[in-house]
This record gives sequence, C-alpha cells and structure tokens, in this order.
Amino acid sequence: MEFKTTTLENGLTIVAEVNSSAKSMAAGFFAKTGSRDETDEVSGVSHFLEHMMFKGTERRDPLEVNLEFDQMGAMYNAFTSEENTVYYAGVLPEFQDALLDLMGDLLRPALRQEDFDMEKEVILDEIARYEDQPTFKMYEQLMASHFAGHPLARNVLGTPESITALKRDDMQDYFDRRYSPGNVTLVGVGNIDWERFQTKADEMCAHWTPFDAGRTLARCPGAATRSAIADPKINREQIGIMSPAPAAQDDSRFAAQLLSTIVGDTSGSRLYYALVEPAIADEANTAYDMLDGTGAFMTFISTDPARATEAVDIAIGEFDKIMKDGFSEVELQAAKNKIASAATLKGELPMGRLTAVGFDWVYRKEYMPLAQQIELLFSMSADDVMAVAREYDLTKVTVQALGPLEKI
Repeated sequence: MEFKTTTLENGLTIVAEVNSSAKSMAAGFFAKTGSRDETDEVSGVSHFLEHMMFKGTERRDPLEVNLEFDQMGAMYNAFTSEENTVYYAGVLPEFQDALLDLMGDLLRPALRQEDFDMEKEVILDEIARYEDQPTFKMYEQLMASHFAGHPLARNVLGTPESITALKRDDMQDYFDRRYSPGNVTLVGVGNIDWERFQTKADEMCAHWTPFDAGRTLARCPGAATRSAIADPKINREQIGIMSPAPAAQDDSRFAAQLLSTIVGDTSGSRLYYALVEPAIADEANTAYDMLDGTGAFMTFISTDPARATEAVDIAIGEFDKIMKDGFSEVELQAAKNKIASAATLKGELPMGRLTAVGFDWVYRKEYMPLAQQIELLFSMSADDVMAVAREYDLTKVTVQALGPLEKI
C-alpha cells in the first residue's frame, strides 16, 4: 500500500492510495461545494448541477456518456451534500485511462439549454418524491431549525420555487464560482498505475482555469428549539434530535464517533435498550456528522404518537446519564469493535475506501491508512470520550417532529 500525491500547476490536487494487490480501482472527483455554498436565490443548484454533469460535454452527448460507462462495466454515480459534490466510479484496472478521460471531460459540462430544461423536470419530480418521505422531510426541517442562520440550514434539493426560477445562466455562474481546480480533488484507490494516473489527469484537467472558491467557516451552537410539523396522513411520529459536536478538523472526532455509537448504535446501545427493546420506539439511533468547521450529533426516533414525548424525554435522559455517570469499559470496547469492523469491511474494496481517503484529504489535507485509523480509534480512553460528552452538551438539543402531533 502506497500513498501518492501531486498538485497540477492550476491547483488541482491528485491523491491516490495505491494497492497493487487489489483487483479493481476506483476514482472520484471531490468538489468542495454544496448547499451551504449557495444563495437562497439559487437553492438546490449544486444538486441540479450534479445531474447536469452527466448530460454531456462538447465532446460527448448524454447517450455517449452512458454508453462509455456501460462499456467499461463501471459502477458509477454521484452525490451532493450540504458540503460536497462527489463524482465516482469503480472499474477494472485496464479501464483506468478510459475512465479518467470520461470523468475528466464530465467535469467541464456543456450545460446545454435543452438538457437543462429537461432535467429541471426530473429535479422537480425528485423534490416531490422526497416530500412524500417523512424521514427525509423531518431531517431537512431539523437541519433548518438547528442551523438557523448558518449556511448549513439550506436544503440540498432546493425548493420547487427556487428550482423553477433557476436559469441555465445561473447554473453556469455557480459553476464558474465554485468548480475551480483548487476546489476539486481527484482521488484514486486500488490497483492504480500512478504514473499514468497523473499523466492522464494532467491531460484532462491542466487547462482548467484557477480562481478563488473559498468558504466561510463558523461553528454553530445550535438553536435548541422544539417544533413539530403536523401531518395527519403519517401514522408514526418521526423525531429528530440534534446537538453540537466536534468539527471534521478536530482531533476529538474519533472520541465523538465512539460516543455516538455507545449512545445510539442500532443495536446494543443505550437508546436501543431504553427505547427499542421495551417497544417504546421501533427505531432509535444516534450518528455523528463531522462537518467543515462544525459538527452535529443526530438522533432519529420513530414511535407511536402517543409515546412521542415520552420517547424524547427518555432519550434526553440517557444523554444526561452518560454526561453525569459515564459508561462501562464493556460499552467502550464494544463501540470500538463495531466501528473498526464496519470500517474494515467497507475498506476491503477500493470503492469502499474511496470516500474515506477523499474526505480525509478534503477536510484535513491528510492521508491516514485504515490500520492507523483503527489504531488511533482503539487508543481512545473513556476520559477522551467523556471530555467530548461534557464539552458538547448532549442535552442542549434541537428537537424536530413530523407526524400527527401538533407539538412535541
């Protein structure tokens, strides 16, 4: 296993975890841009642009893009979050050059008006579909409530109004402001020919014009409010609970991950035994979301509306117990084993390692082999975890509910 990195003259960084024993390779362009980098007027443009990247370039039309991916047998896709847009694919090593030729070309899209008009209808349909998903709708409102006044409050998909009003030139302007080569990282993992990898990347990307595409960072203390969206068509009460957490750049992120697993893993955690096992809730779990300059602990609960307030009180009670009384060594060891097992299983394939390697570089400009990450994880003490629990008050929560209830 070798780590390689270089930077083109225009600022595009290329990183790779080269594993000659792997049977496949994966590559991805990580653009450091998402809904937090938008304005209200163009809300949803990052995600819309992600779709448009696959609609062709000056060299390829949309059909040719799909055919080339298919002919390589590629597993490919893209996703947009509040902070990043990632375009990725996994192929057999012999298709390395062809993959980089295609993906490098895609990152400079044609943005044809006819494709824009057609894809706008697709985006509007997607927004409508997600509106019918209670968990997603609750999550979006939870983010808006907790991060009120912060760029992270913006909806990734945008709204029907913002997407309808969006013009092709608005998207081009956003692309011209955010897709600077210095704001994009090309990541490779697996059986990669490094010399050819960087040579092809230079061929495809060296002509990209550099410009400033910064981001204002600010921690968010959280709104600590309670609200509910009443929807009588939903039978279960969907509840989101959010509190501040360490940022992606903080050394305490490993301790925060352990804390969230102890508190709310899907099995064997405090919330599992307090809510799921006694059938107060059919789902209760906590996750740690490390973000650029800030972070959040997010707890999701699904329960009978008649027990919703009880479930929230029990969850916050469990947070309070952890902060006051701590946890056992058995709980800590189980959390370490769970996280290490999940990371190891995911990392056995290049496609599974791609986002880990990519985001380590995007957020911290560092490379950390999986073995080193696991070693660092296992070095965390109970005091390390408790320091996070006490610094980031787990009981200072924003609560958002969606379901039959008028209030929570």
